[in-house]
Order: sequence, then C-alpha cells, then structure tokens
Amino acid sequence: MSPLTLAILLLLLLGSIWTFIYIQSRPKDPKNEYKLPPGPQALPIIGNLHMLGSLPHRSLHSLAKKYGPIMSLQLGHVPTIVVSSPQAAELFLKTHDTIFASRPKLQLSYLSYGTKGMAFTEYGSYWRNIRKLCTLQLLSVSKIESFAPMRKEEVGSLVQSLKKAAAAHEVVDLSGKVCELNEEITCRMIFGRSSDDRFDLKTLIEEAFNLTGAFNLADYVPYLGPLDLQGLARRMKKWSKALDIVFENIIKEHEKIPTSGQQDRETDFIDTLLSLMNQPMNPHDEQVYIIDRTNIKAIILDMISGAYDTSAAAIEWTFSELLRYPRVMKHVQEELERVVGMNRMVEETDLAKLPYLDMVVKESLRLHPIGPLLIPHESMEDIEVNGYYVPKKSRILINFWAIGRDPCVWSDNVKEFHPERFINNNIDLKGRDFQLIPFGSGRRRCPGMHLGLTTVKYVLAQLLHCFHWVLPSGLLPNDLDMSEKFALTMQRAKHLFAVPTYRLLG
Repeated sequence: MSPLTLAILLLLLLGSIWTFIYIQSRPKDPKNEYKLPPGPQALPIIGNLHMLGSLPHRSLHSLAKKYGPIMSLQLGHVPTIVVSSPQAAELFLKTHDTIFASRPKLQLSYLSYGTKGMAFTEYGSYWRNIRKLCTLQLLSVSKIESFAPMRKEEVGSLVQSLKKAAAAHEVVDLSGKVCELNEEITCRMIFGRSSDDRFDLKTLIEEAFNLTGAFNLADYVPYLGPLDLQGLARRMKKWSKALDIVFENIIKEHEKIPTSGQQDRETDFIDTLLSLMNQPMNPHDEQVYIIDRTNIKAIILDMISGAYDTSAAAIEWTFSELLRYPRVMKHVQEELERVVGMNRMVEETDLAKLPYLDMVVKESLRLHPIGPLLIPHESMEDIEVNGYYVPKKSRILINFWAIGRDPCVWSDNVKEFHPERFINNNIDLKGRDFQLIPFGSGRRRCPGMHLGLTTVKYVLAQLLHCFHWVLPSGLLPNDLDMSEKFALTMQRAKHLFAVPTYRLLG
C-alpha cells in the first residue's frame, strides 16, 4: 500500500470518527430542549452533500416539498438551514436580520482580497463602512445616471450591428451579443476603457466565475482539503496573483493620467476611489478604516462580480421567455409604440413610463433569478426561529428559485411566463415583499439593484423597440431549450439564437 493511499484512508477514518462524534453531539431529538428543523438523514463525512446534484436549487426545492420551508441539512461539517417560502424568508431576513447578516468564511476569500470587499465579508464595523462607501460613492442614483450617455452609446452601437444583420436576414447569437454589450458597459463604467483593451482581465474574470461556481470540498469538510483533486486552492492563488498585477497596472495608469489630463476619458469607478484614497471611510465611526490600495482592488472586484454577467443573464432569460411567448413580446412592443413612437429610439427617461415592461422583468426574475440561492448567510449566535433551534455558525441558504415557484403565492400556473400576474399589486423588487427578492433583503440586500435594473430594462426596451425577434427557421417556441447552467450566476446552458427584423421608421 502506497503512502498516499494510506494517508487517504487515515484521513477518511479520522473524518468518519469526527463526523460521528459531531453529528451525535448536535441537538436533534425533538424530546430534547432544542429541536432542529426537519431534514433528511445525513451520511458520515459528507452529510447531505450527495443530495445537492448539479442544480442545487432544484434538488433543494424537491427536498423542501417533503421536509418543509425551513429545512435542516448537514453539508459536510457545516450545519445548514434551507429557506423555501416567503414567510420563512421574512423571519431570517427581517425579523432576525441582525443575527443572520454575516457571511460564511469560504475559500472564496482568495478571490476577494481576504474579504476586504463587500459581498463576501463578515458582518461588522468594516463591512458597514465599506458598504456605505460603495452605496454613496459608486452606486448612488446620481452616479448611475451619470453613465447614461455611455450606455446610450454602447447600446446604439449594438443596434447598428443588429440592423445590418437584420438586413441580411442573419441568425444572431443573442447571448453573445448581449454578453459583449454588458462587458463593454461594465469595463467603461469601472475602468473607463473598452473591454477590448482589457483582454487579460476578461480572461481572468471568466476564470473567476468558473472558480466561484465550482464545488469546493474544503468549504464543507476542511480536513479533506488535501484531497483537492481539482486543484481549486492552487488555481485560486494563481488567479489572485495574476489579477492583482492587472489591477495594479490599471490603478497606476489612472494615477499617471488622471481624468483631468485626458479629455476623452470618462470619470470611472477607479477615479472615484483614488480620490478617496488615504481618507477614512467614515470618520465618525468608533473604529476608523483608511481606504488603501487593497480596499480599492477589493471593491473593484466586487463591482465586476456584481455587474459583469448578471445583467446579461437576466436579459438572456427574458428574451428566451419572450420568444416562447410571442403575445408577451407583442404587448411590450405595443406599449413602446404608444410611449416612444416609431420615429426615435428609447431613452432611459422613458423607462418609468413602461409598466408592462416592468412586469415582464419581474416575471423573468421570478422564474429565472440570477442567484437562485442568493449569497449564503451565516448565523452569528444560537437562536430559535419559528420553534426551531438554529446553531451559531449555521449556513443559511435562501432558495429564491423555490420561492418563485411557491403555488401558495403564485397560483397553480407557477411555471408559466405570465407578466399579467403583477397587475393591480404593489409587489416590488426592493426586498420588502418576500415573495419577490431576487436582490435579497435586509442588511445584505444587493446595493447594485438600481444599476442592474436600469441596464436590463434599457437594453430590453431598446432591442424590442428597434427589432422584432423570432426563433430561427424550423424552431417552434415550445422547442426552445431552457436548460440551466449553475455557477455564480444562473445562465442558459446553451446560447440563445434569434432572427431580428428592423421596426423603426427612421
């Protein structure tokens, strides 16, 4: 027997003993003082990891039908609570929001400068300060509106290229076009440059999404980390070093040639952050945090992760449903004709006058949330929720994909794309209505919601107003492949192809 095989067997033996002791020590007997939520029986070492499958949001939805909307799992050594109803989500994200406002410490820290950013950082004074800085300086309404001319320019360029494709009756890779558009908008907003100038960065970002979407055994069974057969830890370290070099070069370029010295360059996120460097994030806080280069890099990475392909995925899924339901596309176009007319393109100021488009976006996010399980929360202390004991350091998974298909909320036709279900109700996307929380709720609600919705609605409105879209010849609406690919964001498994026809009179 080789030394490696012996080491593996020893690890498995120790792991089995540890897991048995750990599971036996957990309070799970209803007769005891504490009562965990119901859930399936866990196996030694891996717990319930084998039950997640390739699409965890779907697997957990099926389990919740048996065990209820507050369900207990053991994912490796991590006690996990899965929430699958609006009422349960409100308990965790509103009633007891403070207790569940933290994030678990994952291997992803390699990808976020040791959690110096915002999205994956544990709850506390530092997180409050960094979120406030990002909300006020980068994601405010006025800041987002300042990029409106840039978005108009980029979307206008896409319209012109699609106009040529329409004249030639070409089949368009809509997924590819929308993804390229979102990359351009994101890079110009953050770096002030086209994505074509940042090919190395594009490659690194794609690798980041692959890494964050990969299953990492060490996050659930730490002592099996040496058995990292995919080499995730090594890849993460290599990736973080390469990305840091790219970020450092970009920051040095901005320091060398500030916005004032380059008239054709927009004031981007890096310019804004550099103007704040070496200043306190919040001078009125008891513990003062000074903005340094590491903070700037971590914030930049958070902004990229939150914007790079999320809006593109939302647009893809919405177009997919519109191609499957031509009557809905027709209603959107009729609304655009009434509000905008056929002699000009859509402006961002028109979006507030398009209530049916707003319903279409809500319905798309209900059926196809960009983050079906949201970002995991973590309990900061022992607590009782709805009569169940939730131990400290439990991981909380909010299965919004399941909430969006709850027949008690959305009636029996939950799988149908039916925007009219939002007529005459006040459900919004701001996290107050727990039946529709694609951006989360409470303290950890996504601060980039306004930016994301503005981009999604503007691109959809422009492309639907300028063009009519049909599936390629021979493909019927019901034949469209709607398979999902689970990663950091939930994307289509296959690219979406469609044929445009130009509609405007001008």
